[in-house]
Amino acid sequence: MTLSQLRALLAVVDHGGFTAAAVHLGMSQPAVSRAITAIEEDLEVAVLVRSRDGVLLTEAGRLAVLRAREALRQFDLLYSDVAAAAGHLTGTLRIASLPSATGTLIAAQVRAFTQQHPQVHVRLIEGTDQEVRDWITQGAAELGVVTLPAAGFSTVPLGSDEFVVLLPRGHDLSDKAAISIDALAGEDFVLPTGGCGPLIMAAARNAGTHLRIAFEAREQAAILAMVAEGLGVSIMPTLGLPSKLHGVVRRPLEPRVPRTLAVAHLPNPGPTALAFLHQIADPAPRKSAR
Repeated sequence: MTLSQLRALLAVVDHGGFTAAAVHLGMSQPAVSRAITAIEEDLEVAVLVRSRDGVLLTEAGRLAVLRAREALRQFDLLYSDVAAAAGHLTGTLRIASLPSATGTLIAAQVRAFTQQHPQVHVRLIEGTDQEVRDWITQGAAELGVVTLPAAGFSTVPLGSDEFVVLLPRGHDLSDKAAISIDALAGEDFVLPTGGCGPLIMAAARNAGTHLRIAFEAREQAAILAMVAEGLGVSIMPTLGLPSKLHGVVRRPLEPRVPRTLAVAHLPNPGPTALAFLHQIADPAPRKSAR
């Protein structure tokens, strides 16, 4: 079993199929298939179940993926640790982020980091809060932007914002200076599923309010378009919202529901991850990145 075969396995799992994995790796699809076959022959067990809808991991495959991630992480650390001992940073830094934080908080940090450490390749992936936590735990990412609290992780504060109510222009509640979550109980609600949905539902439960979920959407642009079309109201964090909203009225949520974001990691991060964490913790790089 070779490292390239393990990388092929992870690419198939992470990208949802052989074709997407081949594109990501710059290989042919038959070459990716041969790599998976070689792993299965070596282990004498099937690791993937192939279907028209994509691929699924077997129980043995899930164990193989966990070990493969750790093996490749240790292999990458061999190079980065030795380079760091010689005074150089190199290798790949994998960062997982919430979509709302990527352009507003992480992109400038990544730009400043790569300018200072040009030999480090930063790979950025986006997902929900739970996906980010899972990727860190599974070794798919060394660092990840999560919402606090984050039990089981070490964290470095990154930024904060708060939730606001989004209404179609001309809505009956749009003349109010602030809106309570219980005022939305009778409205069709567009629930964001990109990571902040659980916080919104928790706030509703704490207020004793039942939100009437009519639609769910992951992307911010889709949620804003649905609200603008009058399909429902929504609640979203301010981070990443456009300064000008077309067909949508934004009002403060009352009482306030703040959200604090942080960069999370497991114990003993590698040298590249540690350098990025030091940059986040030091206010100087944030000022220079603006």
